[in-house]
Amino acid sequence: MTDLPEWMLRAFSGLRLARYVASARGNAAMAARLYWWNVEASAALYGSLHCLELALRNALHHQLSLAYGRDDWWAVAPLNPNGQRLVVKARSKCERRGLVPAPADDVVAELSFGFWASLVSGGSRYDRLFWVPTVHKAFAHYSGRRDALYDGLWSLVLLRNRIMHHEPIHHRDLAADHAKIYRMLGYLDPQIAKEAQAMDRFPVVLASRGDVLSGCRPPRF
Repeated sequence: MTDLPEWMLRAFSGLRLARYVASARGNAAMAARLYWWNVEASAALYGSLHCLELALRNALHHQLSLAYGRDDWWAVAPLNPNGQRLVVKARSKCERRGLVPAPADDVVAELSFGFWASLVSGGSRYDRLFWVPTVHKAFAHYSGRRDALYDGLWSLVLLRNRIMHHEPIHHRDLAADHAKIYRMLGYLDPQIAKEAQAMDRFPVVLASRGDVLSGCRPPRF
C-alpha cells in the first residue's frame, strides 16, 4: 500500500484501495491501473444502464397507468409494504422541493430502478397481481418466463448500484453483463437497444482490460 501515491491514498482511502492491491497481488502500480480501469468501465456502462432504467420505468408506468386509469396508479395498486414505503419516500422528496401535491411524473422520476424491477418479481403475489394482468405488456418482445426476466433485471440493478456507489466491478463477467443490458432493452423495444449501441463505447474499454488485469486475481468479497 505504501507504494501507492500518497495523494491517491488520501483521496480514495487505503481501505478502498486495498481491494485493488489484493487483486493485483500486491503490485501497487498494477493496482493503480486497475482502479482507473474500473472507473473507466463503470463510466462506459453508465449510458446503456441509463437507457435501460428509463425505458423500464416509462414502459411500466405507461402500462400501469392504463390498467388503473390514473397516473398515480400506486395510490390504488396492491403494492407490498416496501413498495408503499418507496412511494412515500419518493413523494416526500418531491414535496421537500415545494411540489405539493407531488405531480405523478415527478414521483415516477424519484422511484428507483429497484422499485421498477421489483414489479416483475413473484414476491408478495406480484406474479398474479401485476405480471399476469399488466406488467408483461411492457415487455412486448419477450416470451419467456417471468422469473428469468426478473433475475436478469435484478442482477443489473445490483450492477448499477455498484457503479453508482463507486464499487469494484472489474472482477465480474462484464461482457455477460453488457450483453444482458441489451437483451433487456430489446425485450422493451429493439429500437432503443439499437440506438443505445450506436453510442456505446464499452466494447472498446473492455478490449483494453487484458493488459490492465494481467496477473490480477478476483477479490474475496
